[in-house]
Amino acid sequence: MSAGLKNKIPGAKQQLIFFLIFAFLLVADLVSKSAAFEFLADKEGYSWPVLGDFIALTARVNPGAAFSIASGNTWLLVAVSAVAVLAAVAIFELGLVKGRNALLLSVFTSGAAGNLYDRIFNDGYVRDFIDVNLYVNNYHWPTFNVADSLMCISVGLYLIFHYADENKKNKQDRS
Repeated sequence: MSAGLKNKIPGAKQQLIFFLIFAFLLVADLVSKSAAFEFLADKEGYSWPVLGDFIALTARVNPGAAFSIASGNTWLLVAVSAVAVLAAVAIFELGLVKGRNALLLSVFTSGAAGNLYDRIFNDGYVRDFIDVNLYVNNYHWPTFNVADSLMCISVGLYLIFHYADENKKNKQDRS
């Protein structure tokens, strides 16, 4: 192995942090899905208000990706999810991300793995249970789960940090 690549590969501490975050969040996603569906199984309409009409726990299954995209294309969605998880782990293992970006990648990977697990072990469906009504033009946001939240939050934070870093770099370059 070349010295340059060896210096890039994450050390034991970084590996431990990455995979502990991954495992903790993956378990949190899977346990929350199971708990919500078990709790809602005996509720009429499979729904339970949490915060009035604004937030409810509602048991729904989604045969597609976000907003039911590619609905019914289970094997395509399994393949895309599996490639995303494997690519994310490879990016980390090759040392292509460090610091907070590695942490955000771990968070994203746990979300992708949680939904991948659902697709494989729940007849191609992802279990969703967080139901939000925005009250804007009577709009009802699609029901989602912890895994979806993890992926959105990690990508959102990555974009915020990236643009903040670029802005800071551009200001330094002008000085």
